[in-house]
Amino acid sequence: MCKTTPSRRRSNPPSGLGYWQLLSDAINNETVEPRDRFFYAMLRPLGIEKGQPFKPDTRQQKILSDAAAMGFRMSQVLSMAPRNDKAKTYPGTQWDWVLTLDPSQEAADYSQLDERTDYTFEAITVAAGMVKKIPGAGSQYMTTAKDKTGEWLDGGKSYRLHVPANAPVKDFWAVTVYDNMTRSMIQTDTGKAGVDSKQANLQKNSDGTVDVYFGPTAPVGHESNWIKTASGKGWFAYFRWYGPTQAFF
Repeated sequence: MCKTTPSRRRSNPPSGLGYWQLLSDAINNETVEPRDRFFYAMLRPLGIEKGQPFKPDTRQQKILSDAAAMGFRMSQVLSMAPRNDKAKTYPGTQWDWVLTLDPSQEAADYSQLDERTDYTFEAITVAAGMVKKIPGAGSQYMTTAKDKTGEWLDGGKSYRLHVPANAPVKDFWAVTVYDNMTRSMIQTDTGKAGVDSKQANLQKNSDGTVDVYFGPTAPVGHESNWIKTASGKGWFAYFRWYGPTQAFF
């Protein structure tokens, strides 16, 4: 993390030329990790080098600003529509594994570049407990940015997620909605971005199943199971399983 004043701290990088300035600040303030040395070599021709000021001329500023915008779009595609053959959870669904990235960021024969981009576009830290398949311990994460037909989730439309009875978790499950541009929890006047199986007012159907609702207006009688979304904004969901049981795997 680069050294910044409290007023500049943020969870998402700035856009345009500000992205490169933040990157230069981080490189100058942090230790060089062995796994990143090759990337540092790629940055040197752009004028970003440890111990050196970042001073792009007018021509370079235009190129770098355009590149930052394109890089955001490329990262968003890798994250929201991954082509990784290990991403899909179940055939015929739109749910993907959040993590195809190993905590070491290494695969058997290569360093995980696209997998790293996929995950870090959305999140920050990764731990072994998020990927290890240990029944009754740790956690597992699934995500989707599309409805069952493959259309992108739209904050102006209404959706329903049907959670089966006796979900295979020892502790609890939770579903959370995120803005697909900021990748932070969706912000609405309800101050609520998620529904989980531990909440006291969760409504269950007579057969033990749970319906979670998403949309700009609350479904009458199901307000406690509703997450408000914002018209004109896309979103994606995380479904978290805490203490997944053997049945999950």
